[in-house]
Amino acid sequence: MAAQLDEVSIRPARAEDADDIARVDIASWRGAYSEILPGSYLSSLDAEERATLWRDAVATESTRILVAETDEGTVGFTSVGPSRDEDADDGDLEIYAIYLHPEAWGSGVARELMRQVLGSVPRGASVTLWILEENKRAQHFYRRHGFAPDGTERIDEIGGRPMTQVRYRR
Repeated sequence: MAAQLDEVSIRPARAEDADDIARVDIASWRGAYSEILPGSYLSSLDAEERATLWRDAVATESTRILVAETDEGTVGFTSVGPSRDEDADDGDLEIYAIYLHPEAWGSGVARELMRQVLGSVPRGASVTLWILEENKRAQHFYRRHGFAPDGTERIDEIGGRPMTQVRYRR
């Protein structure tokens, strides 16, 4: 499944993509968070439950989901919509997710997904996203795309553990 950027196409997601998005979502979580989250939690992630969530998200008009695919199938996706933060201004956006199958990491696919997302942001709009404080790989990626921590943090329980998330803004 190792993707090369010239073999990848990016398009808007459709409802029938939900199973593939869920598969990539879970594989990415298991790869990215294996050192951060409990293994029991990661192994409990359910593809059918995630697919239902992604089917609902695709149907939500305010959410834009893009999938990256090769001839072998979906290798990544991103989801963007209105900011859910209490202090957001009208028009502010939030990147809810940007995930690649671990076999596609380092291929440039995430960079291209990010370029497409940022290319559609209206002038003057702020874009935020939340990153687990311990996820240094993601922090490095977002910094390279002009994001920086804005000083806002929250604690979410994930896998039965309190986890600090840091908000990045561009």
